[in-house]
Amino acid sequence: MKRLLPYVALAVALFLLTNIPQARAYPKPSVNKIAWELDFQHATPSRITVRVPGSDAPKAYWYMPFTVTNNTNDEQQFLPIIELVDDKGNVHRSDQNIPTQVFDAIKMREGKKLMEPLAKVSGRILAGADQARDSVAIWPEPLERMGSFTIFVTGLSGEAVWFKDGQETPLSKADWVKTKPEEAGNILRKTLQLDIQVPGDEFYQGRDKVIKKGEAWVMR
Repeated sequence: MKRLLPYVALAVALFLLTNIPQARAYPKPSVNKIAWELDFQHATPSRITVRVPGSDAPKAYWYMPFTVTNNTNDEQQFLPIIELVDDKGNVHRSDQNIPTQVFDAIKMREGKKLMEPLAKVSGRILAGADQARDSVAIWPEPLERMGSFTIFVTGLSGEAVWFKDGQETPLSKADWVKTKPEEAGNILRKTLQLDIQVPGDEFYQGRDKVIKKGEAWVMR
């Protein structure tokens, strides 16, 4: 009987492994472009301190300048959502109640005369390199020690999928007429992910080097 125990244990283990529901792979962007896509050139995020009305001391902000160009053959709608996720998992959407003095200070520092606030570049964007728009995403500094953080830029591509119960369907093929709101699942869009690292500590803010660790397209 003792000799049979190892074989019984092995059989049970194999049974459990083969009967565990297999997690379906999370959707990934198509290898080849299947929808319109805007060109997005960005600088490495930077830190700036600005004295704003109502504050006794300068406040710290992070920002990322960028240029967006529509190199497709048609006019597109550029409706960006740019979020910073800190190393504690908190999500911070850019350009929420940012004083105009902060944008003005960034524009002066960067020396870009054509730079516009994010709200002004949102909307239709005409085709052609001569129609490129300069803008910037801005956040109040979320943590004294930034460490590692990630920036997600949504709105650069028309590729999207409907993801529900592990199944993905191209958004254009989803049958919304037969779908109840409580069964809608998630709509995932092709999103640019930028991974950033700031080595150092909270005692030398603004002097630590900002390093771009990676860039990739994801569905989010």
